[in-house]
Amino acid sequence: MPPRIQIISILICIFLLAYVFELVRRRYLNEEYSVTWLVTGVMMLVLSISDELLQYISNLVGATLYTSTLFFFGMLFLVVICLHFSIRISALTNQVRTLTQDIGILYQERESLRKEIAKSKNESETSGVENL
Repeated sequence: MPPRIQIISILICIFLLAYVFELVRRRYLNEEYSVTWLVTGVMMLVLSISDELLQYISNLVGATLYTSTLFFFGMLFLVVICLHFSIRISALTNQVRTLTQDIGILYQERESLRKEIAKSKNESETSGVENL
């Protein structure tokens, strides 16, 4: 890999790792998701630093350019992370639907109890007036 591209890819990986740490520190990113980003950043950094490993993987994959191998793994990571987020969003959508239905039921029960309480108050006040 040409030295200029290697330096740029190393700097990008270091920036990614530092940014993920900063997001976790500021609590913008959960630790659950940061592990995936950190592992990917470290893997990309190792591939950027090690020419022999990158050559071996490029030959294994059949890529003619080493940068194509880096981009391939970057795209593969993006596909996996999009699939993971789709699964999480689907689960959260189902959870929100269930919670909304439960809140609707609780709201209905609360209104029913309020009506019963108001009705029993009215009956007790009416019977109290009749006794006088």
